[in-house]
Amino acid sequence: MKGRPVRNELQTADQQGLKITFDDNLVARSLFGEQNQHLRQIAKALDIQIHARGNTVSVHGESITTQLAVKLLKELYGLIEEGYPIYESDVDYAIRILSGNDHVKLKDIFLDTVYITSQKRPITPKGLAQKQYIDAMRKFDIVFGIGPAGTGKTYLAMAMAVSLLTKRHVNRIILTRPAVEAGESLGFLPGDLYEKINPYLRPLYDALHDMMRYEKASRLIEQGAIEVAPLAFMRGRTLNDSFVILDEAQNTTSEQMMMFLTRLGFSSKAVITGDITQIDLPHDKVSGLVEAKAILEDIEGIRVVMFSKKDVVRHRLVQDIIKAYEDLENKEKV
Repeated sequence: MKGRPVRNELQTADQQGLKITFDDNLVARSLFGEQNQHLRQIAKALDIQIHARGNTVSVHGESITTQLAVKLLKELYGLIEEGYPIYESDVDYAIRILSGNDHVKLKDIFLDTVYITSQKRPITPKGLAQKQYIDAMRKFDIVFGIGPAGTGKTYLAMAMAVSLLTKRHVNRIILTRPAVEAGESLGFLPGDLYEKINPYLRPLYDALHDMMRYEKASRLIEQGAIEVAPLAFMRGRTLNDSFVILDEAQNTTSEQMMMFLTRLGFSSKAVITGDITQIDLPHDKVSGLVEAKAILEDIEGIRVVMFSKKDVVRHRLVQDIIKAYEDLENKEKV
């Protein structure tokens, strides 16, 4: 029967042994993973012992982590019952989520589909911060997503934009970035205007083409339904019925940020993303993103969502790399 992994048998107070029997053979097999890979993954992450015999799983270890493992297995089982395919990365995300808050329902996060790509792959949040970010984009007209690379800030904003365009809730998508970084001016770069700005905008094109087929994206760009342009091209415009994404906003000046925010017209949404630890502006320039966060986050209708390194959803080694560099930086400061 659906939703009924059953029979938990508790033992001592600080050491615990639990047995869980799952009703559906196919669902249980998907939960355990090929050659029980998912169970081994959970056991290693939580420093416990997990053994499977048939549809029954035995869990042994410290009381708190054993109960967490049981909660995790039940939640993942429920996801698979709903048709959600579980991969190793999903198990990692689930462990991270429930380790931070074991009252969370994984269905509320993993089954919240923002958009389904041309390859039929659903784009869903992979953590609490991403869920909060998606909910904010649905509810508020101006949303700031601030945090390190790999947390899905731009990608999820792009998915939301394409979803709203497809449903005709907006008439166009505008993707923009500041085109002056690390003290370099476009005038000193080789080539014509397109060749000068294209390297700055390439990541936005990459994310867009991950959402929809190249031919469809190209057609929408030709029709003006999708526009990818440097931030300077926003000056003097009023953007109505649009979903506007400003990426790498930490490299905007105060004047550029104010210019961008005041472009927003009727029936439009703006999402501003950036990493305030990676500012490439000259030292005498204030980051428009840092300033905007400080002066706008308490305004009704504006939402600021903060991401941390714990929210990184790229390859699991990326988190370790970020931590290693942070440790090095902290040592150098001592």
